[in-house]
Amino acid sequence: MRRLIPILLAASALAFSGTAGADTFRVAQPHETAGSPIAFAPAASGPTSFAALRPIWQAAGNAYGIPWEVLGAINKVETDFGRNLGPSSAGAIGWMQFMPSTWARWGIDANGDGVADPNNPTDAIFSAARYLAGCGGQLDIARAVHCYNHSTVYVDEVLGLAGLYSRGGGNDLLSAGQLQINLPAAQKKVASTHRLLSAASAQATALRRAERRFLHVATTARLLSDQLEARKHAVQLGVRRYAAQLRAAQLRRRLDSATAQLTRMKAQATGGSFATGAPQLLASSMFVAGGGAGQATQYGGVVSIALQYLGTPYVWGGATPEGFDCSGLVQYVYAQVGVSLPHYTASQWNYPGAVPVPKDQLQPGDLVFFNGLDHVGIYIGYGYFIDAPHTGASVRIDSLGGPWFASHYDGARRIVGTSLDGLGVPQAIRTTAFTPDSGTAAFTSGGGGTTFTSNIVYFTH
Repeated sequence: MRRLIPILLAASALAFSGTAGADTFRVAQPHETAGSPIAFAPAASGPTSFAALRPIWQAAGNAYGIPWEVLGAINKVETDFGRNLGPSSAGAIGWMQFMPSTWARWGIDANGDGVADPNNPTDAIFSAARYLAGCGGQLDIARAVHCYNHSTVYVDEVLGLAGLYSRGGGNDLLSAGQLQINLPAAQKKVASTHRLLSAASAQATALRRAERRFLHVATTARLLSDQLEARKHAVQLGVRRYAAQLRAAQLRRRLDSATAQLTRMKAQATGGSFATGAPQLLASSMFVAGGGAGQATQYGGVVSIALQYLGTPYVWGGATPEGFDCSGLVQYVYAQVGVSLPHYTASQWNYPGAVPVPKDQLQPGDLVFFNGLDHVGIYIGYGYFIDAPHTGASVRIDSLGGPWFASHYDGARRIVGTSLDGLGVPQAIRTTAFTPDSGTAAFTSGGGGTTFTSNIVYFTH
C-alpha cells in the first residue's frame, strides 16, 4: 500500500491541476488503442483514385493532428497513389514506402483486419500519420516531412503538392499512362494553335495595310466621289481587321494556356509530380540545373511563389498581383523571400548581390535577361522560365529555346548573399536531431528548453 501512495498522489495532482499554459503539453494515446478500428476499403494492390484515398488521408490526419494534404502529397510522391508499390532500390515497401525496420516500429493495423500491412492503403497511411506525429508534425510539419525523408528537395515537393491539395487541386494529376496519351495531344494542340495564330496575325496585318492604302486615297484623291469610295472601303477593311485582331488575341491566350499545360506535362514526364490545370503546384524542388533531379538551390523557393501568378495580366510598371511587368514580377516574388530587388531590368542585372551565371549552369531562381536588358524572367528548370512578356499577354512560361528568346538572350544573374530558411522553421523550434538507425527525432524548444521526442505523440491544449 505504501508503494501506491506516491502514485496516487501524482495522479491526484494531475487531475486537479489548473489550466495549462501555452507551453504545456499532454500525451495522447496512440490511435490504435483509442477505440474501435476504423474500417475502410480492403487491401488494394493497384492504383486508387484521389477521391477514394482522400477520406483515408483525412481520417488519419484527424487521428494524429497531421494535415491530410501532406499525407496525400507523400502518397503521390512515394507511389503515385498505388501505381508503384515497390520495393524501391533502397528497399522501401508499400503504399507509403516504409523501410522494413521503420515499419516494424511504426506500422499499425488501422483497418482492423488483424494484420499491419504496408501494402494496405489504410494501414500505410495511418502509419505514416503516426510517424509524422512522432516526428513532431503537430508542431512543425516541414521538419516532420524532413524526418520522413532527409531531403530538402523532397520536403519542397511534398509541401508544394500539399499546397495544391489545400486549394482544391489534385483530381487532375496525370499518371504515367495518361501522360503517354495526353502529351502528344498537348503538343499537337500547341502546334495547331500556333498555326492558327500565325494565320490570324498575318490576316490582320494584310488588312491593316490595305486599310491604310484606302485611307491614303481618301485623303489624296482629287474627286470627292473617289474619296468617299476609298473611305467606304477603308471602313469595311477596318471592321474586318478589328475582327481578325480579336481572333488573334483569343488565339494568343489559347496558345499561352496550351504552352503552359504542355510545359507542366513535359516536366511531369521527366520526373516532377505535376498537375495539369493547377499551376500553383509547381514547387522549386522539381527543377534543377540541366533539367534533371538534384540539389535544390538557395532561391529555388521563388519558383513555387512565381508560378502562383501564372495568368496574371501584364501591366506596364506593375509590381503587384493585380498586374506585373517583367521586372515587377521578379521584384515582387523575391520580396516574398526577403530579398529587396530594384524594379527595372538593368538595375536587377547590376544588383550588388547578383553574380553572372553561364547558361549551362542555370538553376531554379536565377534571373534570365533578354533584348539588351529590356526583358527578364525567372528560370524554373528544364530550359524554361516564367515571365510577364508584354502588353496584352499574361504571366506565362516561356522557353529559352524559343526563336526570339534564343536570339535575344543577354545572360543570367544569380542572387546571392542572403541566407534563406526554405523550411520556414519557427523560432520556437530550432534544434533538430535525427538518428537514422532508431528512427527517432528530437525537437528542442527555443523558448523553454523543452525536449520533444518521437517516442511520444504530443498535442497542445
